[in-house]
Amino acid sequence: MNKYRTHNCGDLTKENKDQDVVLSGWIHKKRDHGNLLFIDLRDNYGLTQCVIDKSNKFFKELEKTQLESVVKITGKIVQRSKETINKDLKTGEIEVNIVSFEILGYCKELPMPVFSEQDYAEEIRLKYRFLDLRRKKIHENIILRSKVISFIRNKMYELGFLEFQTPILTSSSPEGARDFLVPSRLNPGKFYALPQAPQQFKQLIMVSGFDKYFQIAPCFRDEDARADRSPGEFYQLDLEMSFVEQEDVFQVVEKLMISLFKKFSSKKLLYEKFPRISYEEAMSKYGTDKPDLRNPLLINDITNIFTREDVKFDIFKKLVKSGAKVKSILTKKTNDKPRSFFDNVDKWAKDQGASGLAYFTIERDQNLSAKGPVGKFFSEDSLKDIMKITNAEVGDSLFLACGKIEEVQNISSLAREKIAKELNLIDETKFAFCWIVDYPMFEKEQVTQKIKFSHNPFSMPQGDIKNIDFEKPLDIKAYQYDIVCNGVELSSGAIRNHIPELMYKLFFIAGYDKNQVDEKFKGMINALSYGAPPHGGIAPGIDRIVMLLANEKNIREVTMFPMNQNAQDLTMGAPSKVSEEQLKELNLNLKNKK
Repeated sequence: MNKYRTHNCGDLTKENKDQDVVLSGWIHKKRDHGNLLFIDLRDNYGLTQCVIDKSNKFFKELEKTQLESVVKITGKIVQRSKETINKDLKTGEIEVNIVSFEILGYCKELPMPVFSEQDYAEEIRLKYRFLDLRRKKIHENIILRSKVISFIRNKMYELGFLEFQTPILTSSSPEGARDFLVPSRLNPGKFYALPQAPQQFKQLIMVSGFDKYFQIAPCFRDEDARADRSPGEFYQLDLEMSFVEQEDVFQVVEKLMISLFKKFSSKKLLYEKFPRISYEEAMSKYGTDKPDLRNPLLINDITNIFTREDVKFDIFKKLVKSGAKVKSILTKKTNDKPRSFFDNVDKWAKDQGASGLAYFTIERDQNLSAKGPVGKFFSEDSLKDIMKITNAEVGDSLFLACGKIEEVQNISSLAREKIAKELNLIDETKFAFCWIVDYPMFEKEQVTQKIKFSHNPFSMPQGDIKNIDFEKPLDIKAYQYDIVCNGVELSSGAIRNHIPELMYKLFFIAGYDKNQVDEKFKGMINALSYGAPPHGGIAPGIDRIVMLLANEKNIREVTMFPMNQNAQDLTMGAPSKVSEEQLKELNLNLKNKK
């Protein structure tokens, strides 16, 4: 018998009545009733209520023992009376009468209570992350994460994939985010980079003749933190397949996601065949390539309405003449909403840095008309045309945004989300997956107007590769795709460009000559020249998947030891200074910033 416990704290039921037991765990709570002291003992598996009588010689010592101290308790199981049963606990029908106890680990004064789910400042939570992780909700999130990864791994084996590990120390790559660099002691003046993703290696695995690869891969990017992105490092399900087209990748990922989300959530899937939405359509209808399909609101382009003589909204008309676009968001049956609802949305838009959102409500008295601050500027005929474009009806309202296309798409997307929440239109009991496809291969950089890759530079262009018009690069579409769930981008993927000559031509458009490609992607371009199969893949983010399943808004809540907003590990004190001796070994000198 283990000397610390005969059972876990989540095991015991009335079937164990009258048994002698040994339990070990943390003192979660204490309730002193004078002659009786009740203790909730907690371990990884649950809680058990223990009770000690004042006549017991250990009573006083246990009474003054600090919460979160680790103790070993020996006692006898008794069944609780009906009125004292705790139906929220598996162990709620019994309690343990304490015979003896022993302190295994003292706890000093706590900087934050463990039994409370109250939110605390990030600095406290991350400095004392080992305490934060004892709290019920986050503890369960981390257990969920482990189970999700285990499920994914088993499912991937079932789907015929093999797991391989790729290097952590590799070469710097010019695409993507900033690299984390590691100085080489044996090669002074040279640096490794931690992989932003195993992109090139997984392609090399396909060139090596392995057909289906996966890995729960750590990735390192020197990026700023966001709610859905950790600074520094994250994990992804990296996968790659040979001799596949786009739909083959989709089928594998859909099978995985459907089984995974059904296993770990009671929420329903809105679609079991994930919709395919072109990038162009997504930007047009939703203003973003990360649409939340639970939201029924759609965006429509009504720019042409403002070229009409019978529309007198001069501010918008002048902007449209100079190239601006007008986007509208239709809200159904909102004619009974107070003016404050509309004004608040307009004020919110201004707070986002936009010029605001104009609005009006369609109504019919004798004739069709529009109510609201800008309603008087629209003729009956123009309203009829707006209703045709937007599928609006009498009693519906429209919010209007006008500006440069990028700006108007951005505020329309944010407003679509804001208004849907205000009107309680989003069904929080569902998951809505979709694929965003047909991304442009290239885009223009806004400041320099130079052509650059819009997505993954290693992607295969669409169409007949022998007849691609390289003179019109912005017209070239790529076999690139994103998988999105509830407005969260889980991953980007692509069918890869496995033809070296084609790769040189595409990189030349983005400003790389042949020598630069050979230098920057030496391993990749060399391998592809020795007979590479058509291949493609994707890499859904583990952290974001668990965020959705745990119904969390911040990635910190599903990460065991996250960094803070400044990319600092407050628990371990990283990053930290190193000694002069270590710097000397690496042939490095530090400059003092003035």
